[in-house]
Amino acid sequence: MSSAPVDIADLKRRMQGAIGVLKQELSGLRTGRASASLLEPLQVDAYGSHMPLNQVASVNVPEPRLLSVQVWDRGMVAAVEKAIRDSNLGLNPQTEGQVLRVRIPELTQDRRQELVKVAHKYAEACRVSVRHVRRDGLDSLKKAEKDAEVSKDDLDRLADQVQKATDQSITEIDQVLASKEKEILAV
Repeated sequence: MSSAPVDIADLKRRMQGAIGVLKQELSGLRTGRASASLLEPLQVDAYGSHMPLNQVASVNVPEPRLLSVQVWDRGMVAAVEKAIRDSNLGLNPQTEGQVLRVRIPELTQDRRQELVKVAHKYAEACRVSVRHVRRDGLDSLKKAEKDAEVSKDDLDRLADQVQKATDQSITEIDQVLASKEKEILAV
């Protein structure tokens, strides 16, 4: 028998990539306590281009409900402050020289529900990505069968492996979502 028409390990890697993106997106959702990862996705207009916040400042968590943003270049303080204000995170930084103090306000129950909805949207987008990977794998198998590169038995066995990988990924997505939902709703 020649090499398999579908690389199951590659499909699993692509599914894990989608889950990695989901975890990164969920880490940016505010949960009521300060986390340096909250500001990671922010882009700052600096030196004529958009730069990630971590390339112009360092973020620390001195207290559970406070972020401290140390801007390295005094000329960038206003740009960093603007990026935080315009981020849709509901944050209002206070400037003290080259340091911005960002209080994390208490989440209202309505805001928690909104964040849970956003988390569900991220998770559904991830599930769709995983299903696309599954579809690609199954399409490759069908083409291989049509071209007589794989027997019916091998086709069934490989299709079963693709489905198992998909099921494992969907289960992992649901676990990640449940964990984040619990974190958001914890009072």
